[in-house]
Amino acid sequence: MKIKKYHRKKGAWLWVIAATLFLAGTLCPPQSHAQLPARFYWKTLSGANAVPLIVESVSGNTNPFDPAHSVSADADIDATLAMMGYAKFFPLFDRASMAAIILPMGRISGDTTVAGVAFSQSAQGFGDPTLEFVINLFGPPAQMNIPDALRYEPGFSVDLLVDFMVPIGEYDDDQALNIGQNRWYGRLGMPIIWQLGSWVPGRRTTLEFLPVVWWFGDNDDYVGQTMETDPLFQLDAHLTRDFTEHLWGSVDGTWYSGGESSINDIPGEKLNDAGLGLTLGYQINDNLSLTVSYKSTINDDAPDDLRMDNFMVSFVYGWHKLIEGSRRLKDE
Repeated sequence: MKIKKYHRKKGAWLWVIAATLFLAGTLCPPQSHAQLPARFYWKTLSGANAVPLIVESVSGNTNPFDPAHSVSADADIDATLAMMGYAKFFPLFDRASMAAIILPMGRISGDTTVAGVAFSQSAQGFGDPTLEFVINLFGPPAQMNIPDALRYEPGFSVDLLVDFMVPIGEYDDDQALNIGQNRWYGRLGMPIIWQLGSWVPGRRTTLEFLPVVWWFGDNDDYVGQTMETDPLFQLDAHLTRDFTEHLWGSVDGTWYSGGESSINDIPGEKLNDAGLGLTLGYQINDNLSLTVSYKSTINDDAPDDLRMDNFMVSFVYGWHKLIEGSRRLKDE
């Protein structure tokens, strides 16, 4: 009887460890806009599901619903964004993959100038939905079962990321500030995770990079004019560290380059701006995670520099049928 009891306890602890590793990955869903916390592209068990609720408060001299971040020198814009979605993790050609859909919504208000005309406006409603696909190109194979999860270490991992935004959000062609963007746009990127040291919950450290190129179609009815935007390069970097098994933090950096917007062939300014931020993440229970982060631009003294600060809170609910079943083992 003692031997059987010991094996049950040992099995239960294995399930607890597996659940911790699962939550570390599945509670990091995609986000449809440009500000991304650390650990968003950690891998998890195939078959896992995640539902995020992300709320952001943003202010600056650009429309935060538009990832082109076109600057209006005298603009003063405030916005509240909320995003809800669903992510599914699955194997594809033995590689870890994820597909997701995110629906942004919220409100925006402020003062801006377009082609010499000043606007003081507000808007609210639903934004352009995001479809996202991620597949691992280099790194460990997909985690198909609990033993795979227990043995998993990312090492040096490289993914392919494709985002596609569908222009069906709220849009008024008489307004310069809108929730939807009235054009097709998306991004192509390569999330990189570099494991530093041990991969034990409570002691994990990573260096992460996300280089992406944003592309934008034309908006043929931007307050009666045509807006064209060149591709924008964005690089996010994060140094992350576990403080305990349930609490982690990161130092975050962002760099934007390019993305010149033209109104009726009159060119604007190219971005060459950087931002710094901090993130804290906490695992509330076996299914629910909380992330809090703040990021602000740092080289924003000139009128044409990008000026933006962003406070974000996210709650993510994740589940997997194997992990849910593990609770029965812990209770025995």
